[in-house]
Amino acid sequence: MLQSHDVDWEAGERTLADLGRPGKGTQWVEEPRFSPDGSRAAAVARLADDVSTVRVNGEDWEQSFDKVWNLRFAPDGRLCALVQQDGEWTLAVDGEPWENTFEFAWNPLFSRDGAHIGLCVQNGMRYGLAVDDAPWDELFANANNALLAPDGSRAAAAVQTEPLGQAEIEKFGKGVFSAAVDGVAWPRNFVNVWSLDFSPDAKRLAAEVRLSLHEHTIAVDGEPWPVTFSAVWEPRFSPDGKSVVAPVRSGGKWRLARDGQTLWNGTYVQLWHQMFSPDGERIAAVVSPRFGQWTMAVDDRPWQATFDVVSDAVFSADGSRLAAAVCRGGRWTVLADGKAWARDFERAWPPVFSPDGSRVGALVETDGRRALAVDGEIVGTGGGDVHGFAFSPDGQKVLVNRVDDGACIRSVQRLGNGRR
Repeated sequence: MLQSHDVDWEAGERTLADLGRPGKGTQWVEEPRFSPDGSRAAAVARLADDVSTVRVNGEDWEQSFDKVWNLRFAPDGRLCALVQQDGEWTLAVDGEPWENTFEFAWNPLFSRDGAHIGLCVQNGMRYGLAVDDAPWDELFANANNALLAPDGSRAAAAVQTEPLGQAEIEKFGKGVFSAAVDGVAWPRNFVNVWSLDFSPDAKRLAAEVRLSLHEHTIAVDGEPWPVTFSAVWEPRFSPDGKSVVAPVRSGGKWRLARDGQTLWNGTYVQLWHQMFSPDGERIAAVVSPRFGQWTMAVDDRPWQATFDVVSDAVFSADGSRLAAAVCRGGRWTVLADGKAWARDFERAWPPVFSPDGSRVGALVETDGRRALAVDGEIVGTGGGDVHGFAFSPDGQKVLVNRVDDGACIRSVQRLGNGRR
């Protein structure tokens, strides 16, 4: 998604590259990615001699590779791609491959500011992470649910610490999984470990764990809560890092717990994807008050409108507003502050608030094309498909990147006065 910082907000439009005319010596060009400031369009290009490279605003990286995939911009604007050369995989950043290579690599992870990059790797059928071109000293028989701390200082994964052969049910029941931070596993094993979360200062790690075939709870730094539940969902640290909240299931109903104790008195058919407002004062979650009906609840108060699907909820920067993508009868729209937009679409992507919280926008699909909708109305952006957008800090303008007949176009336009 585009970001509003370091953006040239001068109104106007210009073509960054024309992928519809890939040029002699190019077999094909993939769908473009746009930089966070919208000034660059990059795409994987397959060249005539059966090698691949990355093309940025029409210029190829100097180095080519056997394969290139998973092209994406880091939050700080660096361009990254997984590349394979002579059967070995690694990450290339702005055209420069890491020194370390792997039998396989996937799932690049970025710190919040993009300064640090993590990567899931496998060598010799052992799995783990590499951060900034430094692999963990120890790899494991299995590593999943990979996570990079918000500041990029630490990395974690759910790992298998002991070998497990076929039909070793008793051994599985005693637990062979744990969580590892920077390649060092917690001293205690569990039957299963899922869904990790770092505290904001990256000093603590919480995880969803299964203690036996029927007992689930949350573990923090390897120590389980003193109470167990029939099921739990992914834990989240509070913004001050002093507590952990998680949905828990008991008596056939879900509720929200903090450090093992009931936080919300309300019970739900389902409750998940809880999130704190940026100031930590409010907690929202996707809930199902009745079977098959979904909505958002804020501080244990569900909204009235219910839908078939609710996803991708987000708070405004000041925490005063909340929006989510919702679907009913196969038609998508945006639910903001408990009220759905009047217009619906074939699809809606995650909503985005303007920095001042006055507007909410989302990429939507209408009549088979991707467009931009702001506060429920389609914004005229010209032809083609919209690939990304960002609001100006004052919410008065919008930056749009779109592709029209192969041309990658950047435009900045002023919005109308229909703001909230």
